[in-house]
Amino acid sequence: MIEAADLSAIIPVGGRHGDLAALYREYRSALAGFGANVEFIFVLDGPRPKAVEQIEQLLRAGEKLTVIELTRQFGEATALMAGFQRASAHVVVTLPAYYQVEASEIGKLVRALDSTDMAIGHRWPRAGGRFERARRDLFHGVLGKVTGQRYRDLGCSVRAFDRRVLAEISLYGDQHRFLPVLANRQGFRVVEIDVRQSPRDRFEGTYAPKEYVRRALDIFSVFFLVRFTKRPLRFFGMIGATLFGIGALLTTWLVIDRLILHHSLADRPALLLSSLLVVMGLQLFALGLLGELIIFTHAREMKDYKVDRIIEYPKSDAALPPAPVREERAGAARPLAF
Repeated sequence: MIEAADLSAIIPVGGRHGDLAALYREYRSALAGFGANVEFIFVLDGPRPKAVEQIEQLLRAGEKLTVIELTRQFGEATALMAGFQRASAHVVVTLPAYYQVEASEIGKLVRALDSTDMAIGHRWPRAGGRFERARRDLFHGVLGKVTGQRYRDLGCSVRAFDRRVLAEISLYGDQHRFLPVLANRQGFRVVEIDVRQSPRDRFEGTYAPKEYVRRALDIFSVFFLVRFTKRPLRFFGMIGATLFGIGALLTTWLVIDRLILHHSLADRPALLLSSLLVVMGLQLFALGLLGELIIFTHAREMKDYKVDRIIEYPKSDAALPPAPVREERAGAARPLAF
């Protein structure tokens, strides 16, 4: 069982946040079962006067909190990384600055770390209309197809994970949503656990069209990071070979058309198109080959596997039955330096 001193709770505060004082008290009460020494870290993503006023009320009341205020708005991923670097515990929990799940359900994720590296929440039963459900299903369906990993609620910000996960992953942009995907790629064990959605979890408003474009681009970037980080030639080479093949076939047909059917090549857009496809195909293939050379030169520095455990046996007395003398499990909490 995880001890109370081994838990840090990070709460990034962005444009959307609720009553932080009341929310903090609910979180503190929910995590009290793991001890009294839980570390709470508020990260303010840029100037947030209302949030500062609410946190100051807690500080005046004698609550022991750590507050990090960024100079400007950098995004939730950057705010989380700032909190990660400040956290000192072996187990880290990320919590939203607004009501999302019932606070009493957070303990499920923390307890799940006894047998896994990362536990994420899945709000169930889930509120929302048909359009909202269709949008969520489409997002997770496309992401599952391109990454091979199936999740149901990556929008849930309630997550618990071993500190070792932070040593292997650096977040930027809007990749905080895809932290479970990136952790799974690094070989960590990730589970999704049903948690009750808070009745106060209501998003009032609509997403702008640019948000959907951003999510599509995010999925594409994660697709490349998960599938082709160490095999760029497979990605660029596949596209380049396809374009080169189409261009070569088109060029061959034009040459045959000119030599046998005696049709002129002058003023034929097809000739320009075929030449363009051949050149683009060669360039993409060369780009993938260059990426492979870069990966090859840094291959020794890149480790994409995780050791689950190491068992050593005595080697001196062969007559004795083999008995393990030391065991190290990957899930064991141990201090790491940033």
